[in-house]
Amino acid sequence: MNNYPKLHNATWPGLVGKGPDSEPPIPFDTMLEMTSSAEVNGVKFDGLDLGVLEPHIDINGSDEDFKRLADKISGHGLNVGSLVAPIWAGSAMGNKEERKIFIDMVRKSCHFGKVMREQGVRPYGIIRIDSAASPEAWSENPIENSNRIVQTFREACDIAADYDEKLAAEGEICWGGMHSWKTMVATLEAVDRPNIGFQADMSHTLLYLLGYNKPEDRILPENFDWSDRETLTAGLKKVSNVLRPWTIDFHVAQNDGTVHGTGSHDKTGRHCLATDPNGKLDVANDAGYWLRDENGVLTKAFKHLCWDGCMFDNSVMMQQKTWNDILATMIKVRELHGWEETN
Repeated sequence: MNNYPKLHNATWPGLVGKGPDSEPPIPFDTMLEMTSSAEVNGVKFDGLDLGVLEPHIDINGSDEDFKRLADKISGHGLNVGSLVAPIWAGSAMGNKEERKIFIDMVRKSCHFGKVMREQGVRPYGIIRIDSAASPEAWSENPIENSNRIVQTFREACDIAADYDEKLAAEGEICWGGMHSWKTMVATLEAVDRPNIGFQADMSHTLLYLLGYNKPEDRILPENFDWSDRETLTAGLKKVSNVLRPWTIDFHVAQNDGTVHGTGSHDKTGRHCLATDPNGKLDVANDAGYWLRDENGVLTKAFKHLCWDGCMFDNSVMMQQKTWNDILATMIKVRELHGWEETN
């Protein structure tokens, strides 16, 4: 039985899209309990990917706070993997002060990750970033704004290198300079740092095919017939062939081909439940376009996979069945595209 890549759940779905304009956040301890309790035929989640975000985690907390958190997570039999840096207090495209805040949040996230590693609970993973700027603002001056994002990302990479960390930019249609597959590649190439990479989320990358915020980069035709699996497959291969060489972190996800936003989280890829009949992806099969190269050979570019399911209703997220179904889907991905190693 394949035991790699390791299977992780994410904590930030308890926060993203929650808040004053939506439903209340789901506490960290609840996300931890639901994850550790999930089980399918004796297989359980191996770990958590963490959003270093309040109210779950105070990035300004002490090392002792972080160590207690590490003990709590390991006490549930789980590891820690990738971390989401809370960079939205600043912006990679902003003024000097906003960019300074962005860099500082990356630095603090790297330190948090270092403490997790030292506690023996974080054997792998990256620091996740985005531009924290909208496509609309970016489009006002694409050249200047792209240059600003690139420079900020370079500075962030240099900080991360001091901690032996890699940064992964999560391609979403809602982030300027990352809002189409072509702009994402251009940004990564321009950053030109060995510790920058791409975080592929199956939900978000599907929307790259639709060119939602950059119509000229659309791959699928207007009014696409989703039953045309051949054309969809060709589109998925086109995007993954370009971005796979950059991919150092991966989110298993489903998408119904629409955009969605709740609370403070603007329109972005609509994550669907693993069992959603409206999902457009054959999740286990289509994950292979990212986990295998164009010749079908496993890349083994990362040690774990994470499920990302943002903006589900709290009533759904509080059902253990939800997480069991998600785990079952991830097990299928690993059965098809995993490998065996001695732990």
